[in-house]
Amino acid sequence: MNKKSICVSTIDPNAHLVAEKYNLNLEIAEFCTAWNLEEHFPETDAQVREKRKGLAAPVLHGPFNELFPCAIDPRAKELARLRYRQALEMASRYGADRVVLHGGFVPRVYHDVWFVEQSVSFWKEFLPEVPETVTICLENVLENRPELLLDIVRQVEDPRLGLCLDVGHANVYSTISVMRWLERCAPYLRHFHIHNNTEEADTHQGLPEGTIPMKELLERMEALCPRATCTLELPESEPSVVWLLENRILEE
Repeated sequence: MNKKSICVSTIDPNAHLVAEKYNLNLEIAEFCTAWNLEEHFPETDAQVREKRKGLAAPVLHGPFNELFPCAIDPRAKELARLRYRQALEMASRYGADRVVLHGGFVPRVYHDVWFVEQSVSFWKEFLPEVPETVTICLENVLENRPELLLDIVRQVEDPRLGLCLDVGHANVYSTISVMRWLERCAPYLRHFHIHNNTEEADTHQGLPEGTIPMKELLERMEALCPRATCTLELPESEPSVVWLLENRILEE
């Protein structure tokens, strides 16, 4: 894997130090929480600018709390539009060309057909606001099978909308193997979130510390999606970077 395709998420407080030490990039995660877009913006902006000094930050994770593009209540959709517009503003501010947003599926709240239809409608309306140079990457969370997000991107059919495969989420919330998720979604995958777990909870463990066969998965990822980027979404990322180097997965 090429180092310039790898990001370290700022959920790790030392992400900028790890990225600088190993010549990696950053994924900005501070705006996952919407209050950092408003009352806490001045201090958050200063922190992000300090962290990314001398580093590329090609990926920004947008806000996701209580945001549902498929919402039944039209006012809820308005909130999603507002927050996503703010995410695009932050991406422009920090030079990110990929914005990760959650798909928003909630089991037993949204029927599959409703979720897909309403999401397609939302994204067809919203995407004209997205610059041609930016890709929205829809991330799986509670989706139990890849077809839910695949059906959305296929029907929207716009190069500005792709997928982000979060392998840890797929391992916890789906009975379909992570490898099958990768194989089915590969043509639309623009980004990956990489972390491991034991299928019991979304614990964001280090790469060798769970039931995902990480070395095999990463090798298959590179073969199927050579142009996709990847983020180590870990609260402590350096041990996993060392593991990637020791296993000759990451280029020196």
